[in-house]
Amino acid sequence: MIKHLLAALLLGALWGPLQAQMFGDPSWQEGPVPEPPAFSLDRLIRFEVNPNSSLVYGLDPRTLQISAADRVVRYVVVASSPAGARNVFYEGIRCPTGEVKTYAHQNGQQWVKASDPQWLPMSARPSRHALQLARQGACDNSGTPLRADDVLRALQQAGAAAR
Repeated sequence: MIKHLLAALLLGALWGPLQAQMFGDPSWQEGPVPEPPAFSLDRLIRFEVNPNSSLVYGLDPRTLQISAADRVVRYVVVASSPAGARNVFYEGIRCPTGEVKTYAHQNGQQWVKASDPQWLPMSARPSRHALQLARQGACDNSGTPLRADDVLRALQQAGAAAR
């Protein structure tokens, strides 16, 4: 009886932090989302998504922000084809839960906001660029890095190692 009581107390004490780590903080709320930032194709830091794909992915370092309010890593990512076609997205990554949200995409020269942006598992998306971005530095294990400079440094090191 005492053994079961101690096990229950121990499990109860560990469940809160374990649940927050596994599923994110249940009381978490996303803070205000900044407008999609201006970006430049000339500043892109390339990162590897799929070595068998002809698409080239890059992140504009000046668009990378880590929100102090909600710890979301937000950025502009560009996927370019060899023929010159481009897809440009303004996204956010929630590292503790492994989720990504697309806030807007470029349509020609202007941003088009998503009508109902949702947090989705990075691993379930057809394009795995957010997952690869998280693995290469946007996330620190399952946590969020403290500074954007740390993310950029990790991405540059991952890019240099891939070459």
